[in-house]
Amino acid sequence: MQADPLGVYLNDHLTGAFAGAALADRMAGSHPDSRRVELRRLARDIERDRDFLVRTMRALGVPVHRYRTWLGLAGERLGRLKPNGTLVRRSPLSDLIELEALRSGVEGKAALWRALSTLADADPRVDAEELKRMGDRAAEQSRTLEGWHRQVSGAVLADRPAVHARR
Repeated sequence: MQADPLGVYLNDHLTGAFAGAALADRMAGSHPDSRRVELRRLARDIERDRDFLVRTMRALGVPVHRYRTWLGLAGERLGRLKPNGTLVRRSPLSDLIELEALRSGVEGKAALWRALSTLADADPRVDAEELKRMGDRAAEQSRTLEGWHRQVSGAVLADRPAVHARR
């Protein structure tokens, strides 16, 4: 039996959407108030995007593989175990790595909306206008994350112990 490429592709993105929403929500709990509010909004936007993806999958007759949603959530939790230079407290490096993971997810989501747009002309079940709105939202999310990335990377990477060469 051959796998349906569209079904595999959409379920892959759905897995990432579950992981991305969980990551943004968790990040919101570990940031200062101003960024916390924005991260919570981002997490809700990712959840809305995920819900739109599920509706699109149903409209296209693509089954949602529920076990994949658990894989996405498990992957997000396993990502917390990354080595970051500290054992008992959160490392500033974690903020940078998590922002990069979130940004990668948003860029992937934008590519998903573009890919689905190629179906919209031939398939009335694909809502081209809504895909355009989703793409615009992903672009805004990417700009927001890029700004945070610049701030965090500057702070994290500049704050390092001096390294002295051996003589």
